[in-house]
Amino acid sequence: QVQLVESGGGLVQPGGSLRLSCEASGLRFSLYTMAWYRYVPGKEREFLGAKSYRDGRTNYADSVRGRFTISRDNSKNMVYLQMNELNPEDTAVYYCAASGRARTSGPSDFPYWGQGTQVTVSA
Repeated sequence: QVQLVESGGGLVQPGGSLRLSCEASGLRFSLYTMAWYRYVPGKEREFLGAKSYRDGRTNYADSVRGRFTISRDNSKNMVYLQMNELNPEDTAVYYCAASGRARTSGPSDFPYWGQGTQVTVSA
């Protein structure tokens, strides 16, 4: 049974940083592309970035490129999302997702999702 468990969310002040973690189990982690998405009620789920298992390349959404960084540790079955220069518009529930595809084009390519972790950016 595949499980993805996010952690590290919380309340942070504008301009601050936060690192989210996602621990995967039940899959051969090194053969999965890992992505981060976020969701705000009333809006569409937003792609943030995905790191391919095949070549390690990472694609980022324009909205977070330069502020957010995805990394992974295959020895620990972990993927991370480092978030810097946070602003209130970054407030959302953040999800990690796993895909067996080397290249992904949307959420339908990701069969496995975590339960999400809340990030709130507020003074």
